[in-house]
Formats: sequence, C-alpha cells, structure tokens
Amino acid sequence: MGSRSFSVTGIVAMGVGTALYAAFNVFFNMIQLPGTQLVALRPSVSIPMFFGYIFGPIVGFVAGFLGNIISDAISWGGFWWNWDVGNGILGLIPGLAIYFLSGEKLFERKGLLMASILSIVASILGMGFAAYTDYIFGYGISTIEEATYALFLPAAITDAINGAILTPILVAAYSSAVKGRARRS
Repeated sequence: MGSRSFSVTGIVAMGVGTALYAAFNVFFNMIQLPGTQLVALRPSVSIPMFFGYIFGPIVGFVAGFLGNIISDAISWGGFWWNWDVGNGILGLIPGLAIYFLSGEKLFERKGLLMASILSIVASILGMGFAAYTDYIFGYGISTIEEATYALFLPAAITDAINGAILTPILVAAYSSAVKGRARRS
C-alpha cells in the first residue's frame, strides 16, 4: 500500500490535492470565525481528507501540508509549520482506512461511515497538534484556555463538521464516477 503513494497516480494525486486545497483555502480564508485567532470556516478541509482516504495517508498528508503552506503564503504572507503539520494530519488520518478496508469496501456504507469518523478524528488530532504547539512554543498564545477556546475548539469543530459531511460525499461521487467510467469502457 505504501508504494502506491509514490506511483504516477499517487504523485499526480498529491499535486492535484495540493493545488485544490491551496486554491480553496485562499478563498475560504476570507471567512474568519468571530472571536478566534485566524480560524476560518473551511469546507476545503475535506480535500486532503478525501485524497488521503482514496490514495493513502502519504498523499493525504502531502495535500494537506503543502496545500496549507501555499494558501497561507498567499493569504497571510507566511507559513506556520505546526499548522501545516496539523493540516497534513487532516489528510493522513483518513488515509489509514486503506489498512482497515480494502477495495470496494472503501465505497460501501461501512466505508463511508469510516471516512466520516476518520475525518472527525483527523480534525481533533490535527487541530489539537496545531493549537497546542502554538501554546507550548509560545506562538502568541499565553494560556491553555486561549489555545483551547480561541484556536482548538473552533478549528476542530468546524473542520470535523465539514470533513464528516463532505468527505463521504466526495468519496461517493468519486466511486460513482469510477464505476460510470468502467461501464463505458
């Protein structure tokens, strides 16, 4: 499974996922959640989650990590390593599904539920890593409460909701497209 990430398909998926995530993040970075520190409403988080789920954890991580670096550079003129890693985790965790489910099971009802659950777990772990490393390293966050209420909870909750709803929809649409293409062949 791991070598699949470095196949031509995997490398192309990394590039497409990165580009899509960066482009959509630039747009959604304009929609900031009030009372937070640069936390945006980002349905785009479903992009690395989807790419990870379909193409594996490395593809998902790269799409989230590099896509976030590019979008932050365009939106804010810089990048923040810990938030980039956190966004990589958003794609990595759903990618672990390929180790639990195989082939068609990824696209069945149980697989779509797995995509939703893994998207929630990814949001908690990824945004937890990002928010609490801001506190640990003193990146403008002075208390654990500030890290929790101004960063972690708003980011994790919105990312979890977006990922849990949109990732299975993207997976189902992808499955339909692949099946449709196979029927025409």
